[in-house]
Amino acid sequence: MMLFLKSLLFFIGSFIVLVVVAIGSFFTLPLSYNNRYAWISKWAKFNIWWLRISCNLKTNIIGKQNIPKSTSVIISNHQSAWDVFIFQTIFPPQTWVLKKELLFIPIFGWGLAMLRPVTINRKEKLKAIKKVIKQGSAIIKKGIFLIIFPEGTRRPYGKLGKYQNGGVSIAKKAKCGITPIYHNSGKFWPNGKFIKKPGTITLVIGKTIIVDNQSPTELNAQIIKWTEQQQQKFN
Repeated sequence: MMLFLKSLLFFIGSFIVLVVVAIGSFFTLPLSYNNRYAWISKWAKFNIWWLRISCNLKTNIIGKQNIPKSTSVIISNHQSAWDVFIFQTIFPPQTWVLKKELLFIPIFGWGLAMLRPVTINRKEKLKAIKKVIKQGSAIIKKGIFLIIFPEGTRRPYGKLGKYQNGGVSIAKKAKCGITPIYHNSGKFWPNGKFIKKPGTITLVIGKTIIVDNQSPTELNAQIIKWTEQQQQKFN
């Protein structure tokens, strides 16, 4: 019962701040992307702080020295809503590759749309992949970090889905580095669950991978190997 009440408290606080930030975001439309991002990302930063206060859910970040100084593609496993929030407290202004349907969610989708996400129409398949690579590389060249969850959907704690090549293909086209991420957030905030368990989520930032002359398949295999190694350490 106590975990439910704490999770309810988190939800109420998160929703109230979401509404405030969403309404305020319309006044940021004339501003630069960085200024608009600074306002909209306040909701994510609040959520990470509020999780610690309301649910005693903390974060341990390993590898802060690996945060890239130049724009890069951030490739991470995907276990819960938490990973979208935490990246906004770690990396410079960013956006995401995400499914188009998320933009239609009232209030939440408004903020997403204002941050220039690269959207995927899963019905288009091959056409969608080409679009993601083209738009993603354009975003990188504008100086905006790009977050990609190559599994395509959230996975249960302790399980990795198949990593798609889209992220590494974007990095190849944009000629930028790739920063791999692993975290175990699903252990404390499982996908689709209301209850948040107390504890400390571990997030590991890997060294930036230089694309050089490696193929997307080779790069993807390198990222998967690193991710599996972190999973064995921190599960």
